[in-house]
Amino acid sequence: MNGQPRRDPVLGRLLGPAGPELSCERCFDELDRYVELELAGADVDSVIPGMRAHFEGCSACAEDHESLLALARKEA
Repeated sequence: MNGQPRRDPVLGRLLGPAGPELSCERCFDELDRYVELELAGADVDSVIPGMRAHFEGCSACAEDHESLLALARKEA
């Protein structure tokens, strides 16, 4: 173990992420760019901080992300 205490996943969902997190509105606005950057192999977490944390806490936005990513991969 790395010396860090393990965080209970249920408790983590209740407390939210330790770092920045986007709102659903901002997530929706940035989703196309996020997927384009992902497909290009960019470090999306540094370009759009908080997006991944939002996906972990918001199943609706996570589903939108997965759907758009799958469609973009199919079209590529």
